[in-house]
Amino acid sequence: MNPVSSPRQSQENLNPELGLTPAQRSNLWPMTALGYAAWRARSITWLSGQPFPLEREAKLFLGLCRPRPGEFWLDAGTSTGFYAGVLARAGCRVLAADLSAPMLAGARRREGEGNIDWYLTNLEASGLPEASFDGVTVGATLNETHDPARFLAEMSRLTRPGGQLWLMYLGRTGGPLQRLLSLPALGGLTFPDPAWVARQLPGWTRTDWLRAGAVVFERYVKVAT
Repeated sequence: MNPVSSPRQSQENLNPELGLTPAQRSNLWPMTALGYAAWRARSITWLSGQPFPLEREAKLFLGLCRPRPGEFWLDAGTSTGFYAGVLARAGCRVLAADLSAPMLAGARRREGEGNIDWYLTNLEASGLPEASFDGVTVGATLNETHDPARFLAEMSRLTRPGGQLWLMYLGRTGGPLQRLLSLPALGGLTFPDPAWVARQLPGWTRTDWLRAGAVVFERYVKVAT
C-alpha cells in the first residue's frame, strides 16, 4: 500500500506555525461547510459571466488531463470533494486533502469512500513523501492559501516527473473588489497573474490555458528528468 494512501485524519497533521488567511479560517466553520457545496456548484457561472456548471468543468478537466484508471492523484484543498469525485469515478486513487475538518466531513458524505482517502492537513507543508502523485488538482485553493508560492512549490515537490498539475483559480483583474478582498482584514485573498504562476513552476510546461471571465484553468506537465 502506498504510504500516504490511508493517512490519519487528525489535528496533528496541521502545522500550527503556518499562518491562515481570514478566508481559510472561515472555512473551518461548520456553517461555511454546510453552504459551500451550493456556492461551488454556481460559482464559476457567476464569476465567469457565462453558463459554467460543474458538468462543464468536469468535462474540461477530463478532456485535457485524461486521468487513467490506477493513477494516484492529490486533490489539494478538496473543499466539497468535486475533483476527488471526478477522479474516483475515472478509476483513479485519490488523496483528498483540506485543512478544514468540516469541509472534509461534508465532502466525505457526498462522495463516500471508494477510491478516495480523506486527509486533514495544511498543504503548504504537507509532510507527504516527494513525488507521490501522478497528478494534482487545485480548485481555487491558490486564491485562499497564506503563501501561494510556497503552496505551488509543495505541489511541485509532491508530483512525480511527467505528472500533471491542474489549476483553477481567479486570476488578477485589477478591479476594486479584488483589491478589497486582498486586504488582510477582509479575506487576505491572492489573485495571481498566470505569468506569475508560471514563474513559480520551473521545470514545468504549461500545455493548456483557458480564461472564462476572471476564472483561469491551466494544465501543466512536469518535465521528466
